[in-house]
Amino acid sequence: MSDDAIAAPEGRRRRGEGSRAGRTGGGAGSRPIPQLPRRKLARAFAPMEIVSKDEIEAIHQTSLKVLSEIGMEFNLPQARDMLKAAGADVQGERVRFDPAMIEQLISTAPSSFTFHARNPANNMHIGGASICFGTVASPPNASCMDKGRRSGNYEDFQNFVKLAQYFSAIDFVAGYPVEPIDIHSSVRHLDALHAMATLTDKPFHAYSTSRQRILDGIEIARLARGISQEQLEREPSLFTIINTNSPLKLDEPMLQGIIEMSSRNQIVCITPFTLAGAMAPVTVAGALVEQNAEALAGMAFTQLVRKGAPVIYGGFTSNVDMKSGAPAFGTPEYMKSTIVGGQLARRYGVPFRTSNTCAANTVDAQAAYESVFSLWGLTMGGGNLIMHGAGWLEGGLVASFEKFVLDVDLIQMVSEFLQPLETTPDALGLEAIREVGPGGHFFGAAHTLARYETAFYTPIVSDWRNNQQWLAAGKPEAWQRANAVFKQALAEYQEPFMEPERRAALDEFVARRKAEGGSPTDF
Repeated sequence: MSDDAIAAPEGRRRRGEGSRAGRTGGGAGSRPIPQLPRRKLARAFAPMEIVSKDEIEAIHQTSLKVLSEIGMEFNLPQARDMLKAAGADVQGERVRFDPAMIEQLISTAPSSFTFHARNPANNMHIGGASICFGTVASPPNASCMDKGRRSGNYEDFQNFVKLAQYFSAIDFVAGYPVEPIDIHSSVRHLDALHAMATLTDKPFHAYSTSRQRILDGIEIARLARGISQEQLEREPSLFTIINTNSPLKLDEPMLQGIIEMSSRNQIVCITPFTLAGAMAPVTVAGALVEQNAEALAGMAFTQLVRKGAPVIYGGFTSNVDMKSGAPAFGTPEYMKSTIVGGQLARRYGVPFRTSNTCAANTVDAQAAYESVFSLWGLTMGGGNLIMHGAGWLEGGLVASFEKFVLDVDLIQMVSEFLQPLETTPDALGLEAIREVGPGGHFFGAAHTLARYETAFYTPIVSDWRNNQQWLAAGKPEAWQRANAVFKQALAEYQEPFMEPERRAALDEFVARRKAEGGSPTDF
């Protein structure tokens, strides 16, 4: 593992002394938001396994049978030509793979790599024990308790990107935190990518919805870092999610995205959308077989495009509500599929992508407990790249400002959970126990007084006051506290510095591409 792969966790700071923005204060009388220091998170324990190696092998072998006997549709002629030349059985749009071909191709995928940001301090190690959390991505709607639910717009989009920069718990922008549909789709990607490249200095994502859009995204990532094409190829600086069209299909834009990204050594995450009972078999095991087959086909194609290109195994298997057909998340089935998905990714020696999800319609107990179960599954199951880490609501149809803050608090709790337990002689507390003795208390002990400010996690949203204090404060609920926090964070946000020459080159490129019409659309 490279030296920059996983930095040791930073020393603890006093609560409220997180990011630079978190220290600025939010005006008269406001308290600093209790952020943790910026950390490179990693598990110090082995991921959980809930099925045996033999059961993983059964899923693997069944997946290979799906690809060899049933096959998968590749809708792009160029991709089919490449696959046929490599030895696949191509009949029309249907492609069938010899199991040995799949095994050989995926063997060249890297087990880990560095995702480069324009601020090197925000580079991300992907793979191994690392865990990186991103924003929610792609909801068509935004919401907050003041203005309610509304269609996605550029102002809300920018505000979510600012929150991604502000909160130290967020490692990357996972896509458009909300779709800015008030910008015409031909140039929307240019405005959105420009905002992600300037309002934050963390890694970001570009959508593979057309060849031109992904090429624009690659160039914007390069210009934001101020590097050459050659350095870009050495240092992956952009990622894209490639969603299979489940069941068993990869469409033209997704395949074009793989070709353009993998050929330039940029990061591709293959993610089947396999909802058990809808686009996949109703059993979790059957849905995982389909997920695995689709992921293997996509990963193999990335390696056919370029051996060693960085690729991530994406898991998004959950179930549907069989009464309504609506997707369900944060379920026992979702936890199982997440943990087994991690086992499968490790079987192939590649990083694992999963998500923090819920199906709740508002920021309530359901939103909290479904997200907690999602986070538990991905933390224990070996997730590396965590999509939709903060802000996901309504099964992914809404980006919620209050939910964003709630999720940041939960991610910080995960961060604290992952810190190694201190077992130094001082931490073991023998002298404190000796000082207090039988029947005493530790509030005034020297050991306590030396440590009380940093001893325990201080939450952003949770309210630990007693009932009398809570009543006197007006009985604030979690969503109200989260509402106040996101407003304070936006007030305190500071745009990260970008070198003037980089900014000028980026602005010029975006202006020129917009003048050229951006990416053609059908409407």
